[in-house]
Amino acid sequence: MSVDVCSEIVIQRPRAEVAAFASDPDNATRWYDNIKSVEWETEPPLQVGSRLAFVARFLGSRLAYTYEVRDLQPGERFVMSTEQGPFPMETTYAWQDAPGGATTMVLRNRGEPKRFSKVSAKVMAGAMRRANRKDLKLLKAILEGQSGG
Repeated sequence: MSVDVCSEIVIQRPRAEVAAFASDPDNATRWYDNIKSVEWETEPPLQVGSRLAFVARFLGSRLAYTYEVRDLQPGERFVMSTEQGPFPMETTYAWQDAPGGATTMVLRNRGEPKRFSKVSAKVMAGAMRRANRKDLKLLKAILEGQSGG
């Protein structure tokens, strides 16, 4: 029972700016509604092998897990994954230039839920898709709002 959810949005900011903000773990609680805290388990700066402890709420449950950075290509791609907890998952961010100096950001989550086995993959994927779209809209609002200041 796997889940694979991919969402995207166009943000009216340069790719380097969007990527730098979105891939900075210290910003995660600002634009992810479900993420309640992030703590570095390894020393910054962010690099392949960095480990980050997340606490989140999803479908009414508290989740604590550690992501490890698997791939980091600044301004292009950021991949982190966890084998821990009830939902081993890989999260990928990708950025591409869009017309007018904007950026298309793709957010993809895929994994194999364990604890949520009572919840069908279809229901879980729908909940993740809604959460991802909401989070990307907030990211867009934050970054586009900064453009005026």
